[in-house]
Amino acid sequence: MASTSNPGAGFEYPRHEVSWLKRDVLLFANSIGATADELHFLYELHPDFQVFPTYPVILPFKRTDQEVIDFYARNSSSSNPIPNVPKFDSRRVVDGQRLVTFLKPLPTTSAGRTFEIRTKVVGVYDKGKAGSVVDTEMELVEKNSGEVYTRVFGSAFFVGQGNWGGPKGPATQSFPPPQGKKPDAVHTLQTTKESAHLYRLNGDYNPLHATPEPGQKMGFGGAIMHGLFSWNSAAHGILAEIGGSDPANMKEFQARFAAPVKPGDKLVTEIWRTGEIKEGGWEEIRFVTRVEGGKVVLSNGRALMKPAPKKVASKL
Repeated sequence: MASTSNPGAGFEYPRHEVSWLKRDVLLFANSIGATADELHFLYELHPDFQVFPTYPVILPFKRTDQEVIDFYARNSSSSNPIPNVPKFDSRRVVDGQRLVTFLKPLPTTSAGRTFEIRTKVVGVYDKGKAGSVVDTEMELVEKNSGEVYTRVFGSAFFVGQGNWGGPKGPATQSFPPPQGKKPDAVHTLQTTKESAHLYRLNGDYNPLHATPEPGQKMGFGGAIMHGLFSWNSAAHGILAEIGGSDPANMKEFQARFAAPVKPGDKLVTEIWRTGEIKEGGWEEIRFVTRVEGGKVVLSNGRALMKPAPKKVASKL
């Protein structure tokens, strides 16, 4: 139960069944920048065909759908209101941050099994005039066995929806890159005016990323890229540059959404190996993603990885 000092904490959303096909896995990898030398993400007949590990973050949006849906209707806070906090307007929400822990590799299709998303509220915080933050923990679970495949900690920021007298929330832990050290690797990705239109076909149909009007109302000047596009594409870049494009070499990945990205921006991710080795031989990796020549768009970037040579070709 939630206390008055942490209203909403412990609230569980209804569980939702989720499913995916091989074509969904292929689309996701294509939409976040996987390249032709990573055919194990892009070709279903490759002997090592795999799901890109961050795919589960799209499943709360996609669920079992193969058709487009009404994003606003599905995500209306009035349909599953969190007790003891205001009803927030889902038409004015952006991502705050995500931390994902990979526990088991996903099968390339969910066919023959039943998976579900289980999500609970960790906390709801009042950030004053700027807005409110809702922190959640989501698990992707195989229903029959109860096995957890992926655990995701996420923050949603409801723009301009604060000042309701709630707690301010804990300070966020910082993960800065090493001072005075050049990046060990740099990954670039050129977006296009249509990149968000491709990414949204994964199941995240927020109109904010498809048409100018919502972004104009929110002060962004027009359509912006999905925050999770930048997040997922950075994960892809880091796995390619540091982990040999092998999902087994990434245990955790996280970043804070620092600024919006416009369609057509070029993203530059600087990556540092810290040499700090955790239990199990996992190395702490730090990164920052910027728009080329401009602002930071992903901060507090970190991953736990087992470094491997960069993949040069993916042959059958």
